[in-house]
Amino acid sequence: MRILIALGGNALLKRGEVLSPAHQQLAIDTAAQSLAGLVQAGHQVIITHGSGPQVGLLALQSAAGPAESALPLDVLDAESQGWLGFAIELALRNALPAGTEIVTLLTQIAVAADDPAFASPSKPIGPVYTEAEAGRLAKAHGWSVAADGAGWRRVVASPSPVDVIERRSIARLVRAGALVICGGGGGIPVARDAANRWHGMEAVIDKDASSAMIARMIGADLLVILTDVAGVYLDYGKPEARLIRAASPGALAAHAIDFHAGSMGPKVDAACDFAHRTGRRAAIGALDDLPAIIEDRAGTRITSREPALVFATPKGVQEIPKGVQEIPKEVTAMPKGVAITSIKFP
Repeated sequence: MRILIALGGNALLKRGEVLSPAHQQLAIDTAAQSLAGLVQAGHQVIITHGSGPQVGLLALQSAAGPAESALPLDVLDAESQGWLGFAIELALRNALPAGTEIVTLLTQIAVAADDPAFASPSKPIGPVYTEAEAGRLAKAHGWSVAADGAGWRRVVASPSPVDVIERRSIARLVRAGALVICGGGGGIPVARDAANRWHGMEAVIDKDASSAMIARMIGADLLVILTDVAGVYLDYGKPEARLIRAASPGALAAHAIDFHAGSMGPKVDAACDFAHRTGRRAAIGALDDLPAIIEDRAGTRITSREPALVFATPKGVQEIPKGVQEIPKEVTAMPKGVAITSIKFP
């Protein structure tokens, strides 16, 4: 099976963990072991990855120097893409048999220069600050900041991807059987100017939107978006939170307000877009559950064939054997306060 794995920034670095070389390498080595298992099981794997924490750190370091030497975001996007691409490739080379063809491809993504996103920064990048720290940095550097979970982070423009500049090169490498690492950090945003010349744009493209585009482009059978939670939840962070085990794009769209624009929202949008356009499966879940997600035993499954939301329960999602015409007693005998939310007969 041809699978595009989108590694979220929070899958490569635990939320709240210090972005140190040791923490980063440990997280990447752990991810590489899971990815190597898929390759050795016979799957063709293509990898994209986020870089929100890393590009934000690079921006902070750049801003600490003289103003005239500060690097624009598109250059920092390229830096973080090279940094993480190299680290992931190296970890995979150590985890896979010698001779495995692995290629990291610097990837540019075309965006529209007049995308409204440039006027409304929304993409969180960099470390998490207290509200006071964020306010001080915003004043010092002219940043936009916003609440992100329990803390505050810098937010930047996140235009929609329009095209992949290296699309033919990626497709050729995939057809040749290489394990391709591409689209890092959502890709480097570029746009044409009035003279029809390409130039970089100060922004960070959402990695999940770019990943869905690349997955469609290469004909992926499955898009897997990995993060640091078990899947998509309704009422996330509340006592009544429920894990969605399966859903259609339409059913998730009806609950879009529940998904935070800076975290789960873009993942849901990208997975729904892939499932709707291709008729194939997308999944969202935790890196630790990757083998089970591939086998559809964990995470949130999104396909156009799902009629509604299916929630996980303490006993797991209830599967009704083929030919059964009534709900078995063991399915109805749920613990007090737990409702059966979806039952599907074959």
